[in-house]
Amino acid sequence: MPELPEVQALVTDLDGRLRGRVIDRVDIVSFAVLKTFDPPVSALAGGVVTGVTRHGKFLDIEVGELHLITHLARAGWLRWRSAAPAPMTRPGKGPLAARLVLDDGSGFDITEAGTKKSLAMYVTRDPASVPGIERLGPDPLQPEFTEEVFAGILAAAGRAQIKGVLRNQSNIAGIGNAYSDEILHVARMSPFKPASMGADEVHQLYLALQDTLRQAVARADGVAASELKKEKKEGLRVHGRTGQACPVCGDTIRQVIYSDSTFQYCPTCQTGGKPLADRVLSRLLK
Repeated sequence: MPELPEVQALVTDLDGRLRGRVIDRVDIVSFAVLKTFDPPVSALAGGVVTGVTRHGKFLDIEVGELHLITHLARAGWLRWRSAAPAPMTRPGKGPLAARLVLDDGSGFDITEAGTKKSLAMYVTRDPASVPGIERLGPDPLQPEFTEEVFAGILAAAGRAQIKGVLRNQSNIAGIGNAYSDEILHVARMSPFKPASMGADEVHQLYLALQDTLRQAVARADGVAASELKKEKKEGLRVHGRTGQACPVCGDTIRQVIYSDSTFQYCPTCQTGGKPLADRVLSRLLK
């Protein structure tokens, strides 16, 4: 799933490619992805792109007074085309979900792999009207996201596990499963640690959050969309590296399995050497 650093890289890349360009059309191939009907997607035809921004993990292409907003979800991705697309022979039968075509034929395709379809697109006059954007917490890379703001978020979460608090988009916008693992590893904190913590620990976690996200944004800057997934994977220290050696201490990276996701951590760096309880794995081993 693309998170804040990858979406920011897409924003930078697309803004350079799209700003000032004229949209010929937007084709919705998988009709389930379009969550709005007014304005119609046809209203984008002939419009000039005035900029590309993001809201957390949401990609926002501004077309005059309209916004084409996309949430790539778990398995969505964007592929740039430098030439006009070939005619579609079997619409809806492959991963292609939507297609934006500029007046010279170039543009991009949005695809979604797998059977669990959660990619979403919106055409709106007001980004705040999109339910997911309306619920977003503060952006962690904006100047107003101070350590004091962060401390307030953690205090309000109380005994909730810090892993879930970091991932909750209503608390902080843009952090997902991968970067929450990375932040907690840098901070040397257990994913199960309660969010309410002392001032020194808040400071430690805040610095880890800022350093992890800013370094990831810097690494992704200028990377082509086709290479972003590879770049992200290569830059991760613990997430997705179960069974490998921790790059800090050399201990074996462990994981906890949930019904629809997993997370990874280093016992030595984060949990005092103790493996965390994994109920799913425990049931499999009985």
